[in-house]
Amino acid sequence: MTDTEAILSQFDPISLEEMESVKLMNRIDTKYVVTIRQLPLLLNMAKRDYYAQQIGGKRLATYDTVYYDTADLDMYIRHHDRQLVRQKIRVRQYVDSDLTFLEIKRKNNKGRTKKKRISVPGFAIDGDVVGHGKRDWRVADFIAEKSRYTWEQISPKLRTSFRRITLVNKQKTERLTIDLNLVWENETTGVRMSYPDLVIVELKRDGNQPSAMIPIMQTMRITPLKISKYCIGTALTSPLLKQNRFKQKIRRLEKLLATK
Repeated sequence: MTDTEAILSQFDPISLEEMESVKLMNRIDTKYVVTIRQLPLLLNMAKRDYYAQQIGGKRLATYDTVYYDTADLDMYIRHHDRQLVRQKIRVRQYVDSDLTFLEIKRKNNKGRTKKKRISVPGFAIDGDVVGHGKRDWRVADFIAEKSRYTWEQISPKLRTSFRRITLVNKQKTERLTIDLNLVWENETTGVRMSYPDLVIVELKRDGNQPSAMIPIMQTMRITPLKISKYCIGTALTSPLLKQNRFKQKIRRLEKLLATK
């Protein structure tokens, strides 16, 4: 058992069914980055105020995701160019719970994130979004209705996998996701990149409600960092792609990993 797993075992558990009331599909996100060496301290300070999600006896879940974009990477470019209104389209496999969803995340000009999703059971994570090459009109209609794009415009661009810890505060008003062992693989360039020492922490709340995590981050002298796993992964695995506005964030990540 790793140090992380040992500390997680000290949290009160919460089941997937108990978390149904904490979906937060319309929310405000605050992201932080820490190193794997800082994670035990963070968890130790959080265990009094948070439950740890448990699925099949596990508190570290495996996620596998494929992000979709247009041929000219419109979703990536809109984020790079700081367009306030933007979207991400992905198929995510929640490996431990044997669930797969097509998910559309939309960010509005108020900074709120809304997520819509439909179940796509039996979907092969390395296959076609419509399922083994056959057009699924339910999926195509969902994309057309919930996004600014159509099924014909998008294709797989980036695959990412990671392990995730999900914490829920005792009041069940917020979720905290902690992603580690990040690996990206670009579907176009074939480049694979991993950041084994990087941990991305995301606080998800319905508005700017008080959170026990904020003073923990302040105690650890960790400040928020706006970061997209899709955009950073795409930039890292596509060296010739426009990425000027992401270079500072990449340098910050590399400095963090080099010094702590």
